[in-house]
Amino acid sequence: MHNEAFQEIIEYRRSNRKFDPQIEVPEAVMQRSLERATLAPNSSNMQLWEFHWIHDRKMIEEFVPLCLGQSAAKTAKELVVFVTRRDLYRQRARWNRAQILNHTGKREPSVFEKNGMDYYGKVMPLLYGRDIFGIHTLIRSSVCFFGGLFKPFMRFSGRTDQRIMVHKSCALAAQTFMLSIAAEGFHTCPMEGFDKWRVRRKLGLPWGAEINMIIAVGKGTEAGIWGPRFRVANSEVIFKY
Repeated sequence: MHNEAFQEIIEYRRSNRKFDPQIEVPEAVMQRSLERATLAPNSSNMQLWEFHWIHDRKMIEEFVPLCLGQSAAKTAKELVVFVTRRDLYRQRARWNRAQILNHTGKREPSVFEKNGMDYYGKVMPLLYGRDIFGIHTLIRSSVCFFGGLFKPFMRFSGRTDQRIMVHKSCALAAQTFMLSIAAEGFHTCPMEGFDKWRVRRKLGLPWGAEINMIIAVGKGTEAGIWGPRFRVANSEVIFKY
């Protein structure tokens, strides 16, 4: 429908590592882009993410060493820390269940709605739960093993699977944010080089939170682009069956 405009946004979005010091990013642009990020697809609509917008100049400067002195952090006009919050699964599951109840109102829930309430009331606690004795993991592993003996079944058991799931969802939100910033005529640089412990402590996050990535935002410069964009041949990564 708007394929040409989208193609232009895709090509415009580059990881720019040096931003123009004279050009500010309007707060409205940041706000819109963060709100668009909340619309990103995510696993079971659990929305186990947080977006910490660092706007204060002094705080951005304090983040520079936490981002290992990267040029993108030094010259950024804004920073956004994308955070996973697996630890909020109970709260978000209750919220989703409440949305279904609110939608039904006073009428009797449909079979689909009842299944949805069971899903958030029973399946999500089992999927995301942890305990020091590993009982949740044992139950998940057993369900996956026996359930998958004779038919396709989701293979999901321990902490690693949980972390992968919430980080995938958070990364989708981060990409949505970056595309929005590009559509607004500005640039971003997603950074993986940072001290995750110190960043978490700086933001006052609990141990259950994890840093997915930090995105620097500004008006990019030619010096911030480290050369032409190279991609391996499509034939090496795109397969049709």
